[in-house]
Amino acid sequence: MKENAVELKDIVKNFPGVRALDQVSLTLKKGEIHGLIGENGAGKSTLIKTLTGVNKPDSGTIIFEGNEVQFSGPLEAKQAGIACVYQELNIVPELSVTDNMFLGNMKKKAGSLFLDYSDMNQRTVEIMASMKQQIDPNKICGNMGMGQLQMIEIGKSIMQDAKVLILDEPTSSLGEKDSEELFNTVRLLKEKGLAIVFVSHKLEEIFDLCDVVTVMRDGKHIVTKKTTELTKDDLITYMVGRSLDNLYPKQDAVIKDAVLEVKNLSRKGVYNNVSFQARRGEILGFSGLVGAGRTEVFRGVFGADEVDSGEVLIDGKKCSIKDPMQAISKKLAFLTEDRKNQGLVLDESIGKNIALVNMAELKKGMFVDDHKLDKQAEETVEKLRIKTDTIQKKAGELSGGNQQKVVIGKWINTDAEIFIFDEPTRGIDVGAKIEVYNIMNTLVAEGKCVIMISSELPEILGMCDRVIVMRSGRITGEIKRQDMEFNQESIMKAAWEVV
Repeated sequence: MKENAVELKDIVKNFPGVRALDQVSLTLKKGEIHGLIGENGAGKSTLIKTLTGVNKPDSGTIIFEGNEVQFSGPLEAKQAGIACVYQELNIVPELSVTDNMFLGNMKKKAGSLFLDYSDMNQRTVEIMASMKQQIDPNKICGNMGMGQLQMIEIGKSIMQDAKVLILDEPTSSLGEKDSEELFNTVRLLKEKGLAIVFVSHKLEEIFDLCDVVTVMRDGKHIVTKKTTELTKDDLITYMVGRSLDNLYPKQDAVIKDAVLEVKNLSRKGVYNNVSFQARRGEILGFSGLVGAGRTEVFRGVFGADEVDSGEVLIDGKKCSIKDPMQAISKKLAFLTEDRKNQGLVLDESIGKNIALVNMAELKKGMFVDDHKLDKQAEETVEKLRIKTDTIQKKAGELSGGNQQKVVIGKWINTDAEIFIFDEPTRGIDVGAKIEVYNIMNTLVAEGKCVIMISSELPEILGMCDRVIVMRSGRITGEIKRQDMEFNQESIMKAAWEVV
């Protein structure tokens, strides 16, 4: 019988007009990986913030290592041994590994004003080695990959003697290799007796890694069970409150002639001689490992980055696209991977974000017609089922899935014919994913072209009519839905160039 690390009993947390946590109880055990899932807005983030001292519960009890506690803030929770690695890593890219590990807790030499880098470097190496990681302590973090940076964040928690480690969507920006390395580290920490909370929207990760899983919905605890006692369909039903018979609601559309043609597009050191066609009525998938050059190619097509050579043709006519404004005028839409930094203005209202691309059409004379802007926003919110009580709410206050729908709404209000979706379902829940897929179905049914860049093979296979695979900046495979080779194994072989 594993010993309890933390018990949350009947936790209630209210915000103006919203009960974010409603009598939630949860037990985390030492030496156990506890999955935490639920749709966006289910209360997961609020629960994590309550456990880490960011939020103070309105009622309920937190028992940590057998004692009732009331953390005054995140620092007190961290000092007690509760650590959280968030999606947005707390790493200063200009500093070294050691500097980041000891940030806020630098050690000085005895009797000196100077920092003891010899001791700090040694400690950094020891901590990383305990997780079977070999890292140069003097290396600048800005020159490191996302996988290594997450290991450094976890290392910081271990160095601070964490007893509970919360991982919030840790694989959202990782490729398959880095994800597997992360999993191995998490399993190692489990063996050392840490209680681990693993938050993820990827159900396959929950089953692969977690011992138990808790499902939340609408601020309530729905169920906690061993993963061996559950199926994927069980979890989906618990999360959304209903059965979802089809995770990938692919609908066939009439595929017509090519609307976009790319010929021998190259950018030195990034991608080389990339050529393909995309057709009206088609969902064209781009698959490959992280760093394969997929996003970079479409940044070149969209004019966000310069290209060295190659041609872009739309409806058979060669186009010179030097910047995104020209791309928009050619009826291209680009839903970027990083919605928070590139797709939205988080401090602006939903209405203004939806109007970002077609603001010129909403003008009355020299000024924006607020009535037109509000009407467009209200229609878009209703059409895309964006959950909000007002279009004046800031985009940054929405859940991840609703933020993504605002980004989509921004583009469907243009006259775009070619929609580039870059990792469109990253970090959003199952219900929101299906709504995004249905938007894609609607677009191709209208005769538009959808290009989906995704690292999620199930959704590539579930939604695409054709898949182009890239590795190291070049195309290594193309597979049609009707082909016998339209499967995960064939895509992975092409991604690894095992052909």
